[in-house]
Amino acid sequence: MSTTSGSTQADQHVAKVIGVTVAAAVGGFLFGFDSSVVNGAVDSIQGHFGLGEFMKGFAVAVALLGCALGAWFAGRLADVWGRKRVMLLGSFLFTISSIGTGFAWSVPDLIVWRVLGGLGIGIASVIAPAYIAEIAPARFRGALGSMQQLAITIGIFIALLSDALLADNAGGASSDFWFGIEAWRWMFFVGVIPALVYGVLALLIPESPRYLVGNHLDEEAARILRDVTGEPDPLNRVKEIRLTLRRESKSSLADIRGTSFGLHPLVWVGIWIAILQQFVGINAIFYYSTTLWKSVGFSESQSFQTSVITGIINVVMTFGAILFVDRIGRRLLLKIGSVGMFVGLVLAAIAFTQQQGSGDDVTLPGNWGVIALIGANLFVVAFAATWGPVMWVMLGEMFPNRIRGVALGVCTAMNWVANFTISLLFPQVSQSLGLAYVYGFFALCALISYFYVQFKVPETTGIELENMGGESPEPAKTPV
Repeated sequence: MSTTSGSTQADQHVAKVIGVTVAAAVGGFLFGFDSSVVNGAVDSIQGHFGLGEFMKGFAVAVALLGCALGAWFAGRLADVWGRKRVMLLGSFLFTISSIGTGFAWSVPDLIVWRVLGGLGIGIASVIAPAYIAEIAPARFRGALGSMQQLAITIGIFIALLSDALLADNAGGASSDFWFGIEAWRWMFFVGVIPALVYGVLALLIPESPRYLVGNHLDEEAARILRDVTGEPDPLNRVKEIRLTLRRESKSSLADIRGTSFGLHPLVWVGIWIAILQQFVGINAIFYYSTTLWKSVGFSESQSFQTSVITGIINVVMTFGAILFVDRIGRRLLLKIGSVGMFVGLVLAAIAFTQQQGSGDDVTLPGNWGVIALIGANLFVVAFAATWGPVMWVMLGEMFPNRIRGVALGVCTAMNWVANFTISLLFPQVSQSLGLAYVYGFFALCALISYFYVQFKVPETTGIELENMGGESPEPAKTPV
């Protein structure tokens, strides 16, 4: 009888942990939604405001500067305000950005609202993985951390689907729709809904136990550890957290300094993981896929449909990471992903060597369009099952407590800067050099990512957060 009761309680705690994880991961949904909602609107924005290729890329990418800024300050802000208040700030910023972008009447106006939305998304992108890593038991942390990426992929899919539905029902993204407002503007208005949901959920979830202990709220932290995570000895766990927090003072930029080119070696590992995740070109797919497929002969409707299919693949394959990240380890998944991404990108690059025409009049003859589509989607499969989620899992858990907040902020900011660089340059470089060279560069970065993981990235599977950063009882798991 007692065994059955204990099993029931354990199941309840697992359900509660999953529940608060899902709530926090809605920030990832906003991240994904914002990443791709511009996909269906970018050509209409270019036409409406008369933008050249560079300004078109800048209008898409400028939000990412806000993301980088939000990510930079989010960790420290969360240490001062708490995780929940910072989530609410992210919700507010994204709400007003969605409304403002939809009503934008000039290019400067559009840029301001995009940057404000970026600030909100940058905040959410840091807080969600940090909160999940802090609330999740070590044995489930990889799978629960992957929920962040699952939410991102669902956000991408919903953005692409809503873009397609709005464009299809309006007769084109630039056509008038409800109340005489163009469909592309409604694509941004839709973002208000998940932003408000995120704010409501942020009010309902518990605060991070580590933040509470750091602010001398031990009893509240113990209650959350007992009631939510099912910690059998919450007071002792609170003492463990307090010991690490005393030993590891409040983080600041000074704390991440070290002997490796001025930074702690683990911070460099996190920075390069973050950069490589973007330099393989994933957001060239999700920001510009509709434009890309139109440029090689697909109709607008076919391009939207193809982008939605890519979004579905992205969601489905993320479940692979959730299933395997705690079973086979982070490093092996990353290396498998690097190989898969390399093969897909090489296929796409070879296909684009056959492109005919230039500028906006480009086609792929024969079956080369199909090969390009297969290569691009193979790349998405590999990325979604590995580098997409696993990078966020690792950034949320790989640093010692004393530098976790600021290190995560710095690495996430670099992820956004890399994203900005690719998003800004992709339209212009693909026009001037051709897609073959662009995808060839992405393939090279995928190849580099394999060797970087092999020689530089430590394993973090199953290690408690208090034992990260060279204090693990399993030193054999770290690379040579």
